[in-house]
Amino acid sequence: MGINDERDIEANLQIGPTDQGMVRLFIEAGSAEIPMDFEPEEAEEIAEEIMAAARAARARK
Repeated sequence: MGINDERDIEANLQIGPTDQGMVRLFIEAGSAEIPMDFEPEEAEEIAEEIMAAARAARARK
């Protein structure tokens, strides 16, 4: 399965700082919980990638 394959799965995404100075993306889908911690610089790179993807998606409409 790739990024363009649709799935009928509901998930919850939470984003916030940890007490250790990391940025945590916490994904919950059904019984699965996935905490993902990133250095602040990595989180900024991810944010830039999300913004670029949003611009590209907007351009396709």
